[in-house]
This record gives sequence, C-alpha cells and structure tokens, in this order.
Amino acid sequence: MKIKLYLLLLLLTTAIFAQQKQVTTSIDTTKNKIGAEFKLTLKTNVDTLSKVVFPKAKSFGALEVIQSYPIDTIRKNDRYELIKKYGLTQFDSGKYTIPSIKILINNKAFLSDSLKVEVANITVDTLKQKMYDIKDIVPANEGIGDWWKYLLVLLLIAGFGALVYWYIKKRQKEKIEEEIYKTPIEKATSLLNNLEKKELWQHGEVKAYYSELTDIVRNYIEEAIDIPAMESTTSELIEGLKTASQKKKMKLSKETIDSLFVVLKQADLVKFAKSKPLDFEITEDRKKIERAIVTLDKSIPVVVENADEMLLNEMQRQEQLKRELKKRRNKRILITAVSVFLLLFTTTSYFIITKGFDYVIDNVFGNSSKELLEGEWIKSEYGNPSVRVETPKVLKRVDLTKTLPKNGMALIKEMQSFAYGSLSSNFYIMVSTLQYKQETQIDLSKSLDGALQSMESQGAQNMIVKQEDFETKEGIKGIKGYGTFSKIDGENKNSTKLYYEVLIFSQEGGLQQIIIVHEEGDKYANEISDRILSSVELQNTKQ
Repeated sequence: MKIKLYLLLLLLTTAIFAQQKQVTTSIDTTKNKIGAEFKLTLKTNVDTLSKVVFPKAKSFGALEVIQSYPIDTIRKNDRYELIKKYGLTQFDSGKYTIPSIKILINNKAFLSDSLKVEVANITVDTLKQKMYDIKDIVPANEGIGDWWKYLLVLLLIAGFGALVYWYIKKRQKEKIEEEIYKTPIEKATSLLNNLEKKELWQHGEVKAYYSELTDIVRNYIEEAIDIPAMESTTSELIEGLKTASQKKKMKLSKETIDSLFVVLKQADLVKFAKSKPLDFEITEDRKKIERAIVTLDKSIPVVVENADEMLLNEMQRQEQLKRELKKRRNKRILITAVSVFLLLFTTTSYFIITKGFDYVIDNVFGNSSKELLEGEWIKSEYGNPSVRVETPKVLKRVDLTKTLPKNGMALIKEMQSFAYGSLSSNFYIMVSTLQYKQETQIDLSKSLDGALQSMESQGAQNMIVKQEDFETKEGIKGIKGYGTFSKIDGENKNSTKLYYEVLIFSQEGGLQQIIIVHEEGDKYANEISDRILSSVELQNTKQ
C-alpha cells in the first residue's frame, strides 16, 4: 500500500513539473566552424486556446540571426506543440553563450534555457597544402589606370621648374633695373647702352624699341628737372620743359627742344599709328635723344651745397640705401620661403599620390608605434616559471601585490610582474608569473576573468570578450582571450577604443600571463603584437 502511495505522489510531482516546464530548448550542435549555422529550437506545449509569441530579433547575444524559420504546429489530442527554429552564426572564433530568450504565452513571459556554444577556427594543414602569397588586386576593368598620377607629378615638377626659371630671370632683370646710379645722366646713359645691346628694332620690334627709348628720356627729365614726364603727353612735356627752363634759368636752345619734340612725336606714331620708320631714321632718333639728354644735363645750373647740406644729403642717401637693402633682403627671404614651400608641397604631393597619405603622415610627422616596431628589439626572460619573449622595449619590474586582496596573497608563494607602458599609453605589455604555496588546480577561464576584471578596475568599459585555445611552439597549451574595450580620458573625457590580447598558461604550481593592449586599428601595433606573441617561449616545468 505504501509503495502504491509513493508511486502516486511521484506521478503527481512529475505532472506538476511537466506543466510548469512549458518551453524546452535544444540546439543541433554546440561546436561549429566560423560562419556555419547553429540551429536553435524552441518548443512550447500549450492548449488550443493559448496565444504564443516568439521573439523577432536580429541577434541572440553575440550570435547573429541569419534565418527565422516558420513555426511548425503539431496537434496532440487537445494540445498544440509549437516548434520555432532560428539559424544562428558567428564570424569570430571563440566561446559564446546564447542567453535565455523570452517567449510570451498568453501575455506571460517564459524563459528558455541558456546554452554555451563554441566557434572554431578553420585549421589549415600547411604540410599537405602548399601556401602562396596573397596576390595583388586585379581591377575589374582597365579604366583610366594610374597614368594620371604620374602625369600630375610631372606637371607639378614642371610647374616648379618654370617658377624657378621665372624667378631667376626676374631677379636678373631686377638687378639691372635696381642698380644704384649716382646721377640721372649716368642712369640714362647706361640704359641707352643696354637698349642698343638688345637689338630690338633689328629684330623687327620697333614699337618696343621706341617705347623704351622714350621711357628713358622721360625718366631722366622727371628725375633731373622734376617734371611729371611719365604721366604727361608729348605736348604737355614740351610745355613743362619750357616752363622749367625759365624757372631754373636753364640755357636751352629752341633747336634742342624742337629736336626732342620731333623724336617724341615719331615715337607716338610708331606706338599708336603703327608707323614704321626707316633704319637710318631710327638710328638718327636714338642719337637725337642722346644729344638731348646730354644738352639738358649740361644746361641744369650746378648748385653748390655747403658742408651742412652735403652732410644732410649724405645721411639721407645712406638712409635710403639702408631701406633699399632691407627691402631687397626681405624680398629675398620671401622668395626663398615661397620656393621652399612649393618644393615641399610638390614633394609631399608626389609621395601622397604614389605612397598614400598615411605613409606621409607616419614618415614626416612620426608615429610612435612605427618607431617601436622599427627599433631595436630585446629578447629576455621574465618571472618564475620563466617567460621568454621578444619585445620592442625592456620590460621593467612592477609591484602588483598591493592591488591583490590579503586573503589572496596568503595563498601565493611568489609573484613577479614586468611591464612597458600603461593602459593610457599607445602600447602596453605586461608579463607576470605566479607560484602558489600548495599545488592548486587552476581554472584558466577564471584566471582570464580575473585579468579582465583587473583591466576594468583600471578604467576599461564596454568590454567585448572572445576566447580560444593557444599553443606555444614547445607544445605548451593555454587559452587566449581577446577583444576590445573603451577607455575614457579623465582630462578631456574622450573615449578611445582599445584592442587587447591575454595569454594564460598553467603549469605545475604556477601561472604565466601575458597582456597586450593597444589602440584598435593601429596597423603597426598589430604587427608588434603578432611578433611578440609568435616569440613566446615558456619554461616547461614538467621537464
């Protein structure tokens, strides 16, 4: 009788639990390759009047929903079994947890069971399959190609060369024009000689010849006799010359003034009426101008200055000379600065086009990660059991015992830590070893959690964690945790996204740990990290 009673109670208890368990969870496999599909199945057992709502989500935890299958309905007497399947995937290797999923039954929430799955890397047997370098990208169509880049560089170089040539020719011309002459007659005579050396009219440039010829005489009259000759017409110039000769008591004959007037009129006809004088007329006009300048110079009364006036004039002349020299020096500095700027601009443009913008920034302005990568590396042993690793800088001993709780330190026999940089610097690496007083079974996953919590205590936020197995060249197995986290700058409150890698190994009575942190997307830091991890050698305590 008692046995029957126990059996009845057992059946009643089973029935109660069966009624409470209205959602069952299952998955086709708990381990899959990258990108492969996990098929998650949710089942509910309800009566015919119940309303069931399955979630519509793009992801469950870290796994992406790639397929939401239609609901299958199976009738069992007066009840329905509703089956909902989801296709999930993940493209990064590691261990993940599918969280509990909320299903609504008659507006009441029921949770599915959480499941742990593992995404494994695709292994490649390099002994059986030959490895080849990655081939260059082949464009889908030829298009215009890269020829325009080289054409642009050639145009920039040609433009710079033309600018240098123009500057040199301009400086040569300015040097001739800016010669300091003692007297106006000396300047006019020198310019007339230079004009003849150009042989303008002999090469058919008659208009240019007469234009320079008249400018020389007009400049002389303006400087020597103080008449605005450059802005005056020919008639105004002759009238002004007559008036000035009376005021200054210049002994000018009518023949000299008439001769000058004839040449100026001839020049007006050449410049404005396209008249073309004969060769002997051109030569004669040049001689008339020269005689007119000499005659005008001789007719100007000589003013005898006293000692004070001579001293004052000399001081003024020296001051004027200083201003001219300063002006020339400033001009030379400006031209040099512009030339250097154009040279740098051309060179920078060339390297940006051919090498890329990042190449110019890294090599001109510098990159701390690049300097670390290209510097002299050091291979050394750290801690006990020792970790032999190659790093761009020597790791310095740091004391982390103060950060551990006192009850934890009571179990530790020896702890050694060595580091370069910090979580706030551009690159951080830490190697630490730990020995327990008694032989302890170490859970590597919990040790990884402890390392991550340590980083969180130093300001790491929004941490994404991935985990996979790791094996050194000597065959010592451990685990590798990696992912990203955000770090807030305390001064300007800027957030920086950092990438981390943590290696943890457990050997008899000891723990070995390597942490590497750097800014995400830093290609040089990625190369540093890969080189460090590939150089890890551990002391095998079993030998």
